[in-house]
Amino acid sequence: MPIPTSTTPDGFEFRDLNGNGVLDPYEDTRLSPQERTEDLLGRLSLAEKAGLMFQTVIEVGADGELVEAPGRISKSATSDVVVGKYLNHFNVHEIRTARQAASWSNRLQALAETTPHGIPVTISTDPRHAFVENAGVGFSAGPFSQWPEGLGLAALDDLDAVRRFADVARQEYVAVGIRAALHPQVDLATEPRWGRQAQTLGHDADRVAEFTAAYLEGFQTSQLGPQSVACTTKHFPGGGPQKDGEDAHFPYGREQVYPGGMFDYHLKPFREAIRRGTAAMMPYYGMPIGLEVNGAAIEEVGFGYNRQIVTGLLREELGYDGVVVTDWELVNDNHVGDQVLPARAWGVESLSPSERMAKIVDAGCDQFGGEECIDLLVDLVNRGVVTEARIDESVRRLLLVKFRLGLFDSPFVDEEAAEQIVGRADFREQGFAAQAASTTVLVNSGRLPLTPGLRVYSENIRLTDDFEAVAIPEQADVALVRLMAPFEPRNDLFLEAWFHQGSLDFPPGLIHRLARISDHCPLVVVVTLDRPAVLTPLVPFVSALVADFGSSDAAVLAALTGKIPPRGKLPIEIPRSMDAVRASREDVPSETENPVFPLHFGLSL
Repeated sequence: MPIPTSTTPDGFEFRDLNGNGVLDPYEDTRLSPQERTEDLLGRLSLAEKAGLMFQTVIEVGADGELVEAPGRISKSATSDVVVGKYLNHFNVHEIRTARQAASWSNRLQALAETTPHGIPVTISTDPRHAFVENAGVGFSAGPFSQWPEGLGLAALDDLDAVRRFADVARQEYVAVGIRAALHPQVDLATEPRWGRQAQTLGHDADRVAEFTAAYLEGFQTSQLGPQSVACTTKHFPGGGPQKDGEDAHFPYGREQVYPGGMFDYHLKPFREAIRRGTAAMMPYYGMPIGLEVNGAAIEEVGFGYNRQIVTGLLREELGYDGVVVTDWELVNDNHVGDQVLPARAWGVESLSPSERMAKIVDAGCDQFGGEECIDLLVDLVNRGVVTEARIDESVRRLLLVKFRLGLFDSPFVDEEAAEQIVGRADFREQGFAAQAASTTVLVNSGRLPLTPGLRVYSENIRLTDDFEAVAIPEQADVALVRLMAPFEPRNDLFLEAWFHQGSLDFPPGLIHRLARISDHCPLVVVVTLDRPAVLTPLVPFVSALVADFGSSDAAVLAALTGKIPPRGKLPIEIPRSMDAVRASREDVPSETENPVFPLHFGLSL
């Protein structure tokens, strides 16, 4: 049960979080967040301070109960980490219903109130309003309203649309107790093969910076407060230029390169995020190779370990004094079932976990993502490797966000209201309209818009009642085929199967089969672009070619029929060939030779 309200002799009501019967300054809502932070900081034990500096995965019980055992991804029972280790920042995974999430959130906050100072939990999440389902990146919408992926928001090329999405997502998050977003992801998608482009906002740095500002305004509001969601902008200083497009989650993708000398270009969205007061920043896993900044060679270690980048650039040069949280599992290997993913200790693989942690703290980071090994941090302080004053710097930043969000004063949510807000009809309608409108027409020989009553042969798309489905192309007025952008399946390391990596070429057999379909009737092809695809072989024989960036079948059909006119513009260029991709430089935008469709291309119906 929530802590009951206490009253001072002069009639002021307060929540007695530490149960001492006295109004302590950190419990006094009349004081500023800074004053309350300083008071609480001075009361905390070293173990409590250490607990604040960790954020790890947590899972929700099927009926909203706390999970009191290691989960599918989470490492420990809930009580062990909240009460035993004093952790109070958690990244929540699967959510089935709004009531389940709200009920679980309230139970978690009640458990947190049993700790010595009643520090509330900050529940965070990776993106969960679109279509990608990848436990290392984000989640499909489930009970929440469903919108296009980040690339689709960018394809709308509409700052108000980005702001509306963020505002809707904010309301739905707050309703179930989620008060921190591990997004926006503002990496510039300059390397066409990179597997994390879907959640980005494209590779036009100036436009991405504008989208970033609108996104933060929608989530955080004008300033952090009781109705805000605190954003973690990622991945500083820009995770897009991965060597050969491989992802730094994995050892073979650890190298981040700047052959075009475009490091400053990738900083533009982060500069805007700082101006707009992002609550947190997250460095990427990538290890910079051959990078110089301001004439100094940058140490070739992952950005989370890199003092030149986190302290020298982010804090001192760019003036950022918010929270810096590392990406997940920089300290220890991640064991999930019978699979092991090595710690992303790129460049410092030879260091022990304790030494890695010390290097992360020295770099200037405040919080360890995906870890719960508080004993290592306490030991570093006890041995004099890290000073408690340095710990206080990070804890001060972390507490200040909690106070600004109003979590100390009102951590609980209304479970009935959560059911009414999450997935509300008007929210779903807005998301559906954005899915359809972001659809991007690349080729149209006059076949679009599709008219009701057509006989349609279809693959990988569920037709609406507007059309008559037929079994073979020979019977059809038009064929409609939906494809995913190509990738090379991999499944040797944990998470690897969820990442779309490798070649952007469609299999030759698929191209041949589609050309045969077009021999019998006009062919409309829709390609879902979570990365660019080499679309060149399709252009000679399709009657229409359309891209989407995360849309339901119904939304795609609403666009193709013109019920919701498609107005998408490409937020990335579409390369002509894999040879052109391989010849381009990873950090340079729009550099593939003679792209089949350039950046910002899109037709109207």
